[in-house]
Amino acid sequence: MTRYEKVAAVLRERIEHGIYRPGDRLPSIRAVCQEMEVSISTAQEAYRQLMDATLIESRPKSGYFVLPGRAPSVLPSISRPAQRPLDISQWDQVLELVATQRDDNRLLLGRGVPNLEYASLKPLSKILGGLHRSADLHGFNYDKLSGSPELRQQVAKLAVASGCLLHPDDILITTGCQEALSIALRLLTQPGDVVAVDSPSFYGTMQILKASGLKALEIPTDPQTGISLEALELALEQWPIRAIQVTPTFNNPLGYTMPPARKRALVQLAQRFDVAIIEDDIYGDLSFTQPRPPTIKSFDDDGRVLLCSGFSKTLGPGLRVGWMAPGRYRDQALHMKYVSTGASATLPQRAVAEFVAKGHYERHLRVAIRQYQRQRDVMIGWVQRYFPEGTGISYPQGSFLLWVELPAAVDCVRLNERLARHNVHVAPGSLFSASGKFRQCLRLNYAFTLTPAIETAVRTVGELAGEMVGESRASLV
Repeated sequence: MTRYEKVAAVLRERIEHGIYRPGDRLPSIRAVCQEMEVSISTAQEAYRQLMDATLIESRPKSGYFVLPGRAPSVLPSISRPAQRPLDISQWDQVLELVATQRDDNRLLLGRGVPNLEYASLKPLSKILGGLHRSADLHGFNYDKLSGSPELRQQVAKLAVASGCLLHPDDILITTGCQEALSIALRLLTQPGDVVAVDSPSFYGTMQILKASGLKALEIPTDPQTGISLEALELALEQWPIRAIQVTPTFNNPLGYTMPPARKRALVQLAQRFDVAIIEDDIYGDLSFTQPRPPTIKSFDDDGRVLLCSGFSKTLGPGLRVGWMAPGRYRDQALHMKYVSTGASATLPQRAVAEFVAKGHYERHLRVAIRQYQRQRDVMIGWVQRYFPEGTGISYPQGSFLLWVELPAAVDCVRLNERLARHNVHVAPGSLFSASGKFRQCLRLNYAFTLTPAIETAVRTVGELAGEMVGESRASLV
């Protein structure tokens, strides 16, 4: 056995015995050289061996990290939704989830909130504080209906990374991405109209459909490549679909990212049937690899894609700073904005614009992305360790949300009832369906520091799910 093979064997043994756990950073090359008295080239070759065995990965400027025991070989299954438009339900469950967001007595494992504790957010807090203390009272007045010119300019610059060449006048600032999605849906539809959505789909969008009297046509969706274009084409031929709404990049909740070729094909399909696309890109900047994936909007050459995004998932939801690029529908979107909320709050817009302009946003993204990628691997490792055999797990390449598909015997609404006795709460999969499907699925958040208490909570989820599987088997005997 060569020297580098001996070094690799020692490190492999430490990984297998849990000394270095999934997501942990391994010793530096220099530290390995000092501990094992080997050359730099020997240590580098040992790490290369471990990378070839997919036990570890190298992250630029960060070092080497332990991968999950395996990248999920069992992915969630391709969804099989009802093949007809449906009225939206699930509001009571959505309200329960929203109402527990600030419940200090429960560990809320399923919330869609980013980590707000990073030091890289402190400049934003200082900027906001400075604006509040300023003798300039402009921040107490209305800003432009379309939004702060400074913020729209910064958003246009950021959009370049997603392949979009937008003028600041193409952009409309909204009160969060939720308002952008609401404006887009309301300007395109009338009550009773049909909207095609990926399945599962973000419950916030589903509730906009419900409030607007719209019907959802859920399209089968692959956990790796996204909405089925073949099924969507058949649906467009069969039903009078007014809009297509998708979250194609780091999808919430399924985690997929549509390949660029499929995004382009979706635009071409929409052009053929003359239908608009509403693209939710709220997680797009949280990419674990660079450059970040292109948006569907980047392939839009006739203005039919309404791109919606914001800073709720990258900076903080309480800022309520979103934006949209409504393309050919800009005038209608501006009117909808006026009759719904009017101009958005001035001070948060000014603060975010300055934060981005000074380079703080990109620095914060680097911090958050590095942590989210590491914590994804840790969370996947816990799910693999504690959840019942046959559990499917998504493998998102960005953002901070994990979709877990448990065996069919597990009803996650009932699971939540059992978890309440342990002060733990998850987001059941039925939230993400018009008809309440995906009851055996749940969403987990890995944005916050994964403490021993969170590991214990995840283990409790897995153990209780395992009990439900056992009870189901016993009932069949």
